[in-house]
Amino acid sequence: MTPRHTAAPALSIGTEVRRQLGRRRTFWSLFIALALPLVLIGAFAIGRTSSPATGTRLSDLAQLGSANFTLFAVSAASEFLLVVIAALFAGDAVPSEASWSTLRYLLVAPVRRARLLASKLTVAVASTAVAIAALVGWSLLVGGVAYGWAPFTNPAGGVLDWGQLLPRLGVAAVYLLVSLLQVAGLAFLLGVRTDAPLGAVGVAVLVAIVSSILGQIESLGDLRNGLPLHYQRAWLDLLSPEVDWTAMRHGVLWSVLYFVMFVGLAFRLFRRKDVLS
Repeated sequence: MTPRHTAAPALSIGTEVRRQLGRRRTFWSLFIALALPLVLIGAFAIGRTSSPATGTRLSDLAQLGSANFTLFAVSAASEFLLVVIAALFAGDAVPSEASWSTLRYLLVAPVRRARLLASKLTVAVASTAVAIAALVGWSLLVGGVAYGWAPFTNPAGGVLDWGQLLPRLGVAAVYLLVSLLQVAGLAFLLGVRTDAPLGAVGVAVLVAIVSSILGQIESLGDLRNGLPLHYQRAWLDLLSPEVDWTAMRHGVLWSVLYFVMFVGLAFRLFRRKDVLS
């Protein structure tokens, strides 16, 4: 009876949240995400010129105000940093228990395996969402202090005031989270297969990088549409005066498909896995 009573709270979402907050990787992931806007401001200060900000890229107009700076910071982070964070939170969830030799104890009652995975996956996705929200909010504040609160100026032309921009920025953050679900799902699956957290995280990030490289090969044609993260930058369509939702709809569908497939495989494999740690 003792294992049953002690295992139940150990598998709850609340307990997993406390474990997540107590891990150094959580602290460092959030620290790096919050440090990025400060690093960007430092880089702009070092390379400051007397000419007005002009150009056709987000980076060219990043110093016009908080809106432009935030969108540039989010765009820069989405290419690699947020991918690593999502893979880290999801890929380390199960192997961390094995490395602490607690996984075998938690699975005294085999029926609880699905609950264990569900708790860990939920907290991993929630942690990724917190990282994205923290990056967006902190970038807005830092950019406003450094460059003022001018409305967003699109490098392609047009201006979005704050009333238009803020809802779209919220949608962009949600879309980024949905896009990263495919990375989290793959890392989670790999974490179930191995006791080495860095292996699960590294392979998931490598797949994302290779997919990005293959996506630039035009000879692949429409085959590129099915690559993981192919529609990752579709949220930039939100910056146009008239939003075209086509690419984002495709991105959501592909991401959800990959996520369900990877997570389904993870649950299936873990249900049959012999846990020795």
